[in-house]
Amino acid sequence: MDTGKTKTKVNVRYVTVTAMLSAIAFILMFIEFSVPFIMPEFIKMDLSELPALIGAFAMGPVCGVTVCLVKNLLHLFISTTGGVGELSNFILGAVFVLPAGLIYKHKKTRKNALIGSLLGAVIMALFSIVSNYYLVYPAYYRLMVPEETVFAAYQKILPSVENMLQCLVYFNMPFTLVKGLFSVVITFLVYKHISPILKGTN
Repeated sequence: MDTGKTKTKVNVRYVTVTAMLSAIAFILMFIEFSVPFIMPEFIKMDLSELPALIGAFAMGPVCGVTVCLVKNLLHLFISTTGGVGELSNFILGAVFVLPAGLIYKHKKTRKNALIGSLLGAVIMALFSIVSNYYLVYPAYYRLMVPEETVFAAYQKILPSVENMLQCLVYFNMPFTLVKGLFSVVITFLVYKHISPILKGTN
């Protein structure tokens, strides 16, 4: 058996699948929508982490993180947030798919895939507080709109919030969790059918 040719074939498939999933994730970034009365208008719901999660299971955690990176690098060319939205999307996407991919890679069972993806969604939701409070929102204030305007958008929905940290806990954390769970559910519905194609075992 020519191991060199086999390795080359595997590498080509890895790159091809990663590129394909990145392109799909990039397209999914355009299919976004606001959630009125639940989140401020500038925060959108999308499922662009879905291909990254599939990639993390099919090709490994590095593939998943790479998909998150590439889709946001591509989106930078048409960014309306000065790159802040893309930075946040990459950070949270990577935090989501990396633990999911690592746990599944350790033992490739449906149970581990579920545990990993659910854990990833929870970590992403919790980490959204830290990343937004210390990095993403401060950058957003400097490049886009002042903090008072952002805070007012949250207060319009829930007047009782007193500071931005409360806004992130009450709004962003559960929103991010639900966003992750949508990707988990869809992945479990489709993964069994498409994984042989991605891995070249069909």
